[in-house]
Amino acid sequence: MLTKKLLLLLLSSALLAFAQAPSQKAAPHQAPTAQQPPAYEMPPDTKAPAAKPADTTKPPAAVANAQKTPAKPRTPDKAAAYFHYSLAHIYEELVSIYGRSEFAQRAIQEYRLAIENDPTSEYLNAGLAELYAKTGRIRDAVLEAQDILKRDPNNIEAHKLLGRIYLRSLGDLQAGTQSQAVLKLAIEQFEQISRLEPANGDTFLLLGRLYRLNNEMLKAESAFKQAVKLDPQSEEAVVSLAYLYSEEGDSSRAIATLNSVPDKSGKIWAAMGVTYEQQKDYKKAIDAFKKAVEFDKDNLDAQRGLAQNLLNDGQSQPALEQYKQIAEADPQDAQTFLRLAEIYRRTGKFDLALDNLKKAEGLVQDSLDVPYNMAMVYEAQGRYDEAATTLQKLLDKTAKPEGTYSSGERNNRAVFLERLGSIYREQNKPQLAVDTFRKMLDLGDDNVSRGYQQLIETYRDAKQWEQATAAAREAVQKLPNDRGLRLVLDGQLADSGQADQAIADVKSQLKGTPEDREVYTALSTIYKRLRRWKESEDALDQAEKLSRTREEKDFALYMRGALYEQQKKYDAAEEVFKRILANDPQNGMILNYLGYMLADRGVRLEEALGYLKRALELDPQNGAYLDSIGWVYFKLGNYEMAEANLRRAADKIVNDGTVLDHLGDLYQKTGRLKLAAAHWERALQAWNKTVASEVDPADVARVQKKLDSAKTRLAQQGTGSVRKPQ
Repeated sequence: MLTKKLLLLLLSSALLAFAQAPSQKAAPHQAPTAQQPPAYEMPPDTKAPAAKPADTTKPPAAVANAQKTPAKPRTPDKAAAYFHYSLAHIYEELVSIYGRSEFAQRAIQEYRLAIENDPTSEYLNAGLAELYAKTGRIRDAVLEAQDILKRDPNNIEAHKLLGRIYLRSLGDLQAGTQSQAVLKLAIEQFEQISRLEPANGDTFLLLGRLYRLNNEMLKAESAFKQAVKLDPQSEEAVVSLAYLYSEEGDSSRAIATLNSVPDKSGKIWAAMGVTYEQQKDYKKAIDAFKKAVEFDKDNLDAQRGLAQNLLNDGQSQPALEQYKQIAEADPQDAQTFLRLAEIYRRTGKFDLALDNLKKAEGLVQDSLDVPYNMAMVYEAQGRYDEAATTLQKLLDKTAKPEGTYSSGERNNRAVFLERLGSIYREQNKPQLAVDTFRKMLDLGDDNVSRGYQQLIETYRDAKQWEQATAAAREAVQKLPNDRGLRLVLDGQLADSGQADQAIADVKSQLKGTPEDREVYTALSTIYKRLRRWKESEDALDQAEKLSRTREEKDFALYMRGALYEQQKKYDAAEEVFKRILANDPQNGMILNYLGYMLADRGVRLEEALGYLKRALELDPQNGAYLDSIGWVYFKLGNYEMAEANLRRAADKIVNDGTVLDHLGDLYQKTGRLKLAAAHWERALQAWNKTVASEVDPADVARVQKKLDSAKTRLAQQGTGSVRKPQ
């Protein structure tokens, strides 16, 4: 028995010749023997008429006169209509096999002949409209479908065709007014389809997604719920409803929706993983993705989710192993190599990071992520000029002379500018940093707030306190509703001697909502800088109660540890810092704080050295970390290593009183008293230029005493005035 495709192949040459001949009505017995289309059928009592020869005896004039005579309404000839429809159907099949335009044109002609013989058949009109759509004649398809709906508003096939056309058009259009108009047209069609087919869950699922795309969240929720009601086993419907809740910030309802499925599949577990990740509950996300992978070990998306959340949770080594497996399974996945590079950068393996970035670069064209990540590695290696050049090239590449950037383009430029400004700040080029951060202010959205915060931080680093306060005032004036900037200004006011005014303004921003966490954190910081320990701790208690995510809780712990350390409660501070490290063993800031706290007291120096080595592996160019490890080496009596690290720290943190004090102690210990005295004097000068909240009076008194003693000894030795260090 011949297959349908083989029959079509046998007929193709004959049909091609037939397509090139003038159209004429063939007798029914000439119809091809291929499988007949099932939908359009002749009534069983209708017989096809015999073919009639053309009347060649009629003179041309008579023909012309006949054409002028009004045509009488034709009686539907269903037999002829069926014949032409059958030919149209076969030509459609040939189009799908060969893709030849002459077959498409002939199919359209046959549809028209079929409709001419049965004008009332909506099925034939719908078939012609569908054929227009398949052959790319979208406008004709839309007009044909609209004509059908004028005659029959409930013609579901016409509604479905228009719906499909609008959906395809949405995928081809860029975001904008035109795409929004097409989206509304698609919604209208699928609303009609859902009315005509109220038991079809797939229609409600698609309609819900369209509502969601149109930001009609209540309608989307209703549609998704109806889809779930019609088919409770539909994973697509359940997952779509859960994602909608998650997008609206109602993660608890999202999880409850997913948990309502009794026998969870890998897809449901993966959706739970995504939801937990959005909640920043990385441990539960890890568990969910692990179960998703158990269901389908070849599901690379679930493996990627598992790897990313291991990384989010600070489990760098397990994340690394997962990403290695993904790279082996899919060596064309550039994002995996980017993630591998990120892990290697975070763990201080910069050469491996660059190797993986080069692999990613070979897989993607015109990537912005790859060069940006290369700049971050260069910065971590201390190759600041290369990092700055790479970022400047990115800015040049993405620049638009007219300045008409999309939201995403503006955000990208802000990221590049922020990183470039930070590099200039690391290079002790404050003016270049200021100029760079100011360019962020023209990019709108949250970029303005971030730009101002970086500006203020740059002025503070350069000990330009008045400029920092002026920038904070400018920021609040420009963005009066930005609470973060207002709290920064309050911090500046407190540092400049207007503590009561600052504290009153901070307290006025408490609203009795979870967002008060940020306010209590700022209040605790101000009290701590004023050395009002009890009030600082009370505010921190409130901030900790309002902390929800692991990051928020760890930050509250960090503040508590720092508060204990400043009050000389070292055991309590150490216990808090170790709790943070248990959650995040790659936290360089905590490793440094813990190591320095031990070193400064001269206790458990080898343990302190271990913490600081780990911190420097993560960030080898960090001036604070270099000072800390230099101080440990000094306490251990390794003066060569101490000097190497302290000098590097002094190059990176210019005019820092603590670093200069440490260098002074080192030079005194190694017999260079004049150089020691010069550094102590510079330390006092640096502290004199610093706001009172950043200087411990006990440190100032101690260094002053050392300097006075050194000057006395130098005078006794007759060595003259203190020489300034080079």
